[in-house]
Amino acid sequence: NVHWKRSTSAHPHMMLGYPVDSNLKRYVSESYAAMDEILARVSESGTELPSLPPDLPYDQDDNRAKYIFDVADSGKAFRIRIAFVASGFNSKAVLYLSQDMFRFFNPDEFEVHIFSLGPPDNHAFIHHTMRGVDWRERVKSNVDVFHDVQHLKNDHIALARYIHSQDIHILIEWDGYARQGERAQGLFALRPAPVQILHQEFLGSSGAPYVDYIVTDEVTSPEKLESLYAEKFIYMPWHFFSKGHAMQKEVKLPTYEYAPASVPYKLGTGSPQENRCLAPNDLGPNDVSFVYCNFNKFLKNNPETLRSWINILRSVPDSILCLLENPTEGVPYLRNSVKEASVGYDDAEDLNARIHFLPWQANPFDHQMRAQDFCNVMLDSHPYNGHTTAQDSLYGGVPIVTRSDGDDMSSRVSTSANIILEMSDLNAVDGVSQYVEIATKLGTDSKYYSSKRTKLIDSCLQQNPLHPYWDVPRYTRNFETGLKHAWEQYLSGKPKQHIYVKEGDETKKGTYESDIARLEDARRHAKAKRRKKNTQGEEL
Repeated sequence: NVHWKRSTSAHPHMMLGYPVDSNLKRYVSESYAAMDEILARVSESGTELPSLPPDLPYDQDDNRAKYIFDVADSGKAFRIRIAFVASGFNSKAVLYLSQDMFRFFNPDEFEVHIFSLGPPDNHAFIHHTMRGVDWRERVKSNVDVFHDVQHLKNDHIALARYIHSQDIHILIEWDGYARQGERAQGLFALRPAPVQILHQEFLGSSGAPYVDYIVTDEVTSPEKLESLYAEKFIYMPWHFFSKGHAMQKEVKLPTYEYAPASVPYKLGTGSPQENRCLAPNDLGPNDVSFVYCNFNKFLKNNPETLRSWINILRSVPDSILCLLENPTEGVPYLRNSVKEASVGYDDAEDLNARIHFLPWQANPFDHQMRAQDFCNVMLDSHPYNGHTTAQDSLYGGVPIVTRSDGDDMSSRVSTSANIILEMSDLNAVDGVSQYVEIATKLGTDSKYYSSKRTKLIDSCLQQNPLHPYWDVPRYTRNFETGLKHAWEQYLSGKPKQHIYVKEGDETKKGTYESDIARLEDARRHAKAKRRKKNTQGEEL
């Protein structure tokens, strides 16, 4: 029989949205980390627990001497083999944000592998919905080796053996506890690589002793809060999120002026006030003064957040709130919550007439464009910020008001972003009351609002060099630096320490248009050269 020794009732990913003590969230992650590999091994009946093979998990220290020799023997020719493992190497948010990194890895220093656990997108979806854009194929064209290992997704032991056989030096987790049922449960516990890193998708501690580092920044995860994490930090300069908006030609640049409105609505036309969140003409104010938005899943929004939005609507006459039907089934419950929050005010009918919902838009580029069309300001969720939706909004010229009084990693993403974008006055450091005050000021002080919108659009349009917040080649250089430090710490055999990535002089210059072509050409030529060398070796 199987005897459980830890609680597994709460899931770490769902916990990100709960307004509970941050230490409890770490405890839940620790509990899950302790059970993760065991749960992957339990029989389908749930009654048997086969033993692990005696050579697993792999010993992190086994090959250290070999690697030290390899580095010394190869000199400058040594390349660190890094690998990203995820279920979402298709049209998922993490790839939308991060695929462009693969265009800019230094081919002389890094050999880049992908271990993809999920299937490619349906051809009809690529052709019709994505209009021919296939992120998976883009990644394939930019990495050294793409391993389609979806057949091993439910066999973490075989997957660990396969990854270990590729002699990967640094394994990077792009699922964390997200995508339950799709991710490679139990894989990282078997230590298939000597250095293992959590990056991007799950924004919280893994709670796992077998995850060495988490990629973050000093605002999102200040060192004073290190007790909330099992990992050491790789501190990125600027912002820890990779975001490819400025690199993808399909993503529309924001504009200072709105295009003339069209009836019926067409993408890329009209101001938020004119488009009114596509509300019926007989519902809500006809002459809308200001449009607040939140395009996150409903699970990110708790009663306190909803009450704060209601207070904002009350403070800004003729304003409306534009939300996303995500999911559609949640709309009646949200409207009922508005009624409950209106007891004593007798304004539930008026409030619900000022809250409207947009349908889901499957094409990510069209979804991003809607931010400029429908939103004056984005009201962030707390304690689980908007992440991909936040980047979409910012690149649409839509300022974000966020609470900055939380300790959770997932609650501080927009706080860090606003500081980098020089809009720290939109960070409500004093909590929910200040959050309402800031949002109200933006909705009632047109000069103040215009200054924020203009500054944000300036950052998006900045060229030669790109603004640091949107500069993917610069981000990749800094990410590489963090990986090199992590590898050096491993080779040293000393206890892990936090890594503070410092930009070199060349990186500090930022990225110019000519740099992008040069970096992409260098990677293509290096791949072609190695392919030719491998072919010649096979012929011999």
